[in-house]
Amino acid sequence: MNPLLHSRLPRLLFLALLLSADFLHGQPVPVELNPSNVSLQNEVQAAIDRGVAWLKTQQKPEGYWSTPDLPAMTAMPLTVFYRNPRRDPASKPDEIMQKGMDFLLKTQQPTGGFYQPGERRYYNYNTAISVMALVAADNPQWKEQILKARQFLAGQQNDYDKPGEADNLLDGSFGYGSAPGETPKPSGDVSTTTFVLEALRATHTLSMDSKEPATKNLNWEGAIAFLERCQNLSKINKQPWVSDDSSNIGGFIYAPTRSMAGEVTLPDGRKTFRSYGSMSYAGLLSYIYADLKKDDPRVQAVYEWLRRNYTLEENPGMGTEGQFYYYQMLAKALSAYGVDEITLSDGTSTRWREDLAKKLLNTQKTDGFWINDDKARWMEQDPVLVTSYALLALELIQSRL
Repeated sequence: MNPLLHSRLPRLLFLALLLSADFLHGQPVPVELNPSNVSLQNEVQAAIDRGVAWLKTQQKPEGYWSTPDLPAMTAMPLTVFYRNPRRDPASKPDEIMQKGMDFLLKTQQPTGGFYQPGERRYYNYNTAISVMALVAADNPQWKEQILKARQFLAGQQNDYDKPGEADNLLDGSFGYGSAPGETPKPSGDVSTTTFVLEALRATHTLSMDSKEPATKNLNWEGAIAFLERCQNLSKINKQPWVSDDSSNIGGFIYAPTRSMAGEVTLPDGRKTFRSYGSMSYAGLLSYIYADLKKDDPRVQAVYEWLRRNYTLEENPGMGTEGQFYYYQMLAKALSAYGVDEITLSDGTSTRWREDLAKKLLNTQKTDGFWINDDKARWMEQDPVLVTSYALLALELIQSRL
């Protein structure tokens, strides 16, 4: 075995397992490096090195990235640094990483959530992404902070009583969330729900080792029921907009009453919300976090939509809007689903990790960063955010190319 690969093996195993389906279900499985693609692996690592170096130049003197109001914007670069396959997990964080983590930890509130006082938005998103940075750091001294954040997130789930008895289409979901004393604004969407479920799954073992009842407020059945209400699948979703037409069946939308991809009028005159790529990958990933298996018809239906609409040229249904968010969600979902090759609509197959690696290699800027040149929607005009998306995807797939 290549000595360099051998020295990195424990870290690579951890990274590959972190988001694999079996790992999420509490059953780690061995991962073997692919010796046939060492050249591409090295190219990807070089791209990661350039991206990491660029990200480190973007830290503000106070320790944060992009804006102090959104802790997630600091948490994502930190996660990138800690998950870098080249980094020895036994090594101490460098000054930039330590300064960033110090800033991030200061944003944790007595509630357990990570947000800035008075910043009335994205409580759950910021907290979930921050938890993933602490998980990536793998430092026992932050166990209490993680458990407090986990309990905060579990308590933010929209009300849900019993399966089949939702009194609101958003029941079971996670939205922007609220701080103590605030009147919660109704919100809930697949994207935020996915990030929260990711954080809860990533910290499941830690919570089980604790006397803190960190999952007492979480209703997984409720979360699944919400996801069902966002899937174009009439067998399980009885809302009037749902359609089983070939372009939408099985795919996901943003929320039960809204698709970022808009509406389409069917031949029978009905209007349906369009399924689209990034939310369909998020839906697949959320079903996996909720412990649904590959043979579940809901999982099969969304994977079939994704297989039929597989592309890296756009975020299907959205063009280039949210394209880098789409890339990192694709990498997470297909890694967790456990598929190496995708059979396309024309019967040919493709190795999606190689496709994604080459796409990201070809779109990296000379200085090492990525940015969405076409659309500024969803903050993809911010190179720190977009570079973090790209690097998180590359780090996840590098050892499995």
